[in-house]
Amino acid sequence: MNICCLDMEGVLVPEIWIAFSEASGIPELRRTTRDEPDYDKLMRFRMDILREHGLGLKEIQDVIATIDPLPGAKEFLDELRSLTQVIILSDTFEQFAKPLMAKLDWPTIFCNTLVIDEDGMVADFKMRCPESKLTTVRGLQSIGFDTIATGDSFNDLAMIRASKAGFLFRSTEAIIADNPDLPAYEDFDDLLAAFKAAL
Repeated sequence: MNICCLDMEGVLVPEIWIAFSEASGIPELRRTTRDEPDYDKLMRFRMDILREHGLGLKEIQDVIATIDPLPGAKEFLDELRSLTQVIILSDTFEQFAKPLMAKLDWPTIFCNTLVIDEDGMVADFKMRCPESKLTTVRGLQSIGFDTIATGDSFNDLAMIRASKAGFLFRSTEAIIADNPDLPAYEDFDDLLAAFKAAL
């Protein structure tokens, strides 16, 4: 039994924080898991920047409403879902993901949640579990699934390496260079062919 585990941002949809950085004119918010391996450190940094500029959940959601899936992403996901079970494993948050999942016809996503205060500001965040992507992959394996995974960032490497097959997709030159044994793809057709070969 196979199950495919996909990262969301950078694989299926544009990076939310980069889009928000551009919309808000705050370049510091361009920093993502491609740049910072420590997710807790990254989120604390983002929360400090949001507070400094008086920006809350509504402002972020307004930008997310303008984001569409990457060209070809929905077709890739539709075909993959016709072949096997697929779960999106993301370090994003329920409050961010919902409108994007609607545009992808509601695939299953496991992600985290934000704590929003009475003023609509991001007060904290709750991770679903420690090392959520790796923990989920190992959990799926413990109930009889073989996992096949793809992602683009530091926080995807553990789930990719723990899976029976795994691929980098539209990753950075540095991550690709540091992981020369991992197949790296730039095109959805090539990624789909890799998944099909691994099934």
